Amino acid sequence: MADELVRVITTDGAVMAAAVSGREMVAEAQRIHGTSSVATAALGRTLLAASMMGNQMKSADNSVTIQIRGGGPIGQITCVAGADGYVRGCVSDPRVYLPPREDGKLDVGGAVGTDGSLTVIKDLGMKEPYVGSVPLVSGEIAEDITAYYAASEQTPTACALGVLVDSRDQHVYAAGGFLVQLLPGADNAAIDKVERGIEKLGYVTRHFEEGETPLELVMEALSEFEVEVLETIPVGYRCTCSKERFGRALLTLGRDELTSMAEEQGGAEIKCRFCNEVYRFSKEELEEMIAGL
Repeated sequence: MADELVRVITTDGAVMAAAVSGREMVAEAQRIHGTSSVATAALGRTLLAASMMGNQMKSADNSVTIQIRGGGPIGQITCVAGADGYVRGCVSDPRVYLPPREDGKLDVGGAVGTDGSLTVIKDLGMKEPYVGSVPLVSGEIAEDITAYYAASEQTPTACALGVLVDSRDQHVYAAGGFLVQLLPGADNAAIDKVERGIEKLGYVTRHFEEGETPLELVMEALSEFEVEVLETIPVGYRCTCSKERFGRALLTLGRDELTSMAEEQGGAEIKCRFCNEVYRFSKEELEEMIAGL
């Protein structure tokens, strides 16, 4: 089943929700970065969250960046998503290994750590981006996303994220998640309905492993409501890098730095951290940039 994102609203205007299936996007991130099973789970969960949060943006040129620094051995997790729900991401140490927890599950919280913060940067096309940051709650990602919405956006939110990966052969069997958010004016009855629906779901990966669609999942979570589907779109892992974009980044280094690169190194080589594509700039190309400054 191809990766897909669905966004819905209850007809009484009390609840907005999104759900995403992302097995292929997580598997692609794993292929690019060579992630261990616990790194695949940590990066995958963040990619899933970024996809749903990016889709909340109003304009096609808006984007959301999630940065997680928890002090754990995985280092920093960075994921970026556009309004189309397509994502890219990376981790500092993709090959980090930790033994499973006592319950047999991957120790994502141990890999990420809790001595740090989750930061959300929203590029809304204005002069300065919106930046919200909260201390990490568990390092398990979903609880930290929930804490971000409560503290930075004052939006009561339930978030679940799951990546099912085999620790032996690294195969990604399932990946997905949901965001359920109460809208202004939601009463206690609506809250109770949401809580009952989510409690029935159990582990989110089980639903996707059994072949459920994001819509089927969110309809289960909101089974006590009438629901209107706002959007169903394909999503996936996609990098937006280009030689032109990196060329513009090089220009920001200034004349002296570019001159040093041209004369001492005979050119420049830049590797994209999201897709590992390497872009090379010859001495002549650098000199052309310098001449234009």
